[in-house]
Amino acid sequence: MMLISPPNSVLFVCLGNICRSPSAEAVMRHIAKNNNLTIRFDSAGTANYHIGDSPDTRAIHAGKSLGYDLSDLKARQVNKQDFYEFDVIFAMDNSNLTTLHQLMPNDATAKVMMFDESAVADPYYGDLNDFYAMFEHIQKASNSWLDKWAMVQKND
Repeated sequence: MMLISPPNSVLFVCLGNICRSPSAEAVMRHIAKNNNLTIRFDSAGTANYHIGDSPDTRAIHAGKSLGYDLSDLKARQVNKQDFYEFDVIFAMDNSNLTTLHQLMPNDATAKVMMFDESAVADPYYGDLNDFYAMFEHIQKASNSWLDKWAMVQKND
């Protein structure tokens, strides 16, 4: 992960926007609020499978038990405007990163990168334990980013 200044806005992107990216949005929103960082978070999917749907019930359940609220989130597909509206777009895996680079306009202003050095495993075809493992990975990566941003902010 490269060190970047705290962004004003972050978009998380996975395939369907019902497991990983909304979970990352909820975790980061919670952690940023607790650290007095005012960053706008959103999430989207590269595919149009679940547009308008709530996150997977297993993500909602696991998130709620860990203190994260996903209840107000609805799936949407990433669009060209996202590359101008967000400072950072985090891909949850290499396939999402490749798709984002294919969709990205030449004059895009967003910085597109992996959320973590290792891909966040897609729990969709797994069980509840896979969702808890996903949240654990997201929490570690989120804390790492927020620690970096807080450090940069203190030095400014």
